Amino acid sequence: MLAITVAIALLVWLLAPVLMPFAVAAMLAYLGDPLANRLERLGIGRTLAVSIVFVVLMLVIVATLVLLVPLIARQIENLVQNFPRYVEWGRDAALPWLQAKLHLDPNAFDTDRLVAEIKDHIGSIGSVIGKLSRSGFGVVMWLTNLVLIPVVWFYLLRDWDRLVAWIDRMLPRSIEPTIAHLARESDAVLGAFVRGQLLVMLALAIYYGVALTLIGISVGPLIGMVAGLLSFVPYLGFITGFAAAIIASLVQHGDWPHLLMVIGVFVVGQLLEGYVLVPRLVGEKIGLHPVAVIFAVLAGGYLFGFLGVLLALPAASVILVLLRYLAQRYKLSDLYTEEGSPDTVIAEVDVTVSQDAGGRVQTETRVAEGHESTEP
Repeated sequence: MLAITVAIALLVWLLAPVLMPFAVAAMLAYLGDPLANRLERLGIGRTLAVSIVFVVLMLVIVATLVLLVPLIARQIENLVQNFPRYVEWGRDAALPWLQAKLHLDPNAFDTDRLVAEIKDHIGSIGSVIGKLSRSGFGVVMWLTNLVLIPVVWFYLLRDWDRLVAWIDRMLPRSIEPTIAHLARESDAVLGAFVRGQLLVMLALAIYYGVALTLIGISVGPLIGMVAGLLSFVPYLGFITGFAAAIIASLVQHGDWPHLLMVIGVFVVGQLLEGYVLVPRLVGEKIGLHPVAVIFAVLAGGYLFGFLGVLLALPAASVILVLLRYLAQRYKLSDLYTEEGSPDTVIAEVDVTVSQDAGGRVQTETRVAEGHESTEP
């Protein structure tokens, strides 16, 4: 089993660029399978149920893209237009305050050089994107992925239960009950993450975007989307969105009422996330520590690129289930339960050092009551 796991990991690493559409299609099929099963229980055939779910989810995705892409483009354009104002506020207000409070060297921050580097960096990104868009191979790959994802998604969704049953039949009978138990636990964790956490991210993005727009923050929708997207790491979305909204409020309005309204929006958002959304939609099934979440995302991105980022948290959730199982097996093993023998207990001794009249050093050792001494 260890050799099979290593071989699969090596194969994924080698084929990471090719596996992207299949990974996305598998995630979409996993999301849609419970809906197709519910339609089947209503007496609808599997193919018709899958077709209904597929069409509905495709319409939702297309409508979301049609609405979000122009909105994101307008928000980025707004941010670029107001970028000089942010630089001016940082140079004239934020940096002097930091230098006065922290007693920094006035020449420590060269804003002109920083702005030039940012512009060069943005220019290099634009040139790379331009080259990719002009590359015939890049365009073909993008079009191929766009065509492959819905096709693979439909067939995986249609045959999902059949694939699961085939995998179950192929497992060795000696380990089938254990694998089935771990698969059910992993499905519970993945369901909590993939379905629950995505709903939490969507709800927070809508709430922050709408609330910040209503109080007059021009880049509110962009801040809301970033805060919602980063909310899969506990407190990261809140901290990032809060800091960005505070800066946008100070630059755009510069008064206390808007600042207090921004603080109120994020306080309510944090209460909504902690006491309503996460308990109801996610629960405590994942249990990943925030440090483990950050490490999983960074490690997945480093090893497998964007595919690794996409699959990092689902994979970490499954690994967490396996680690819990191994911990239970360890606590039931002789290595954990076997107690030490009495001759291995270290005695508590009291050593007294003295010197007689002749100048010779004498020692007296007393063993504490209830302990055994292994020394003569």
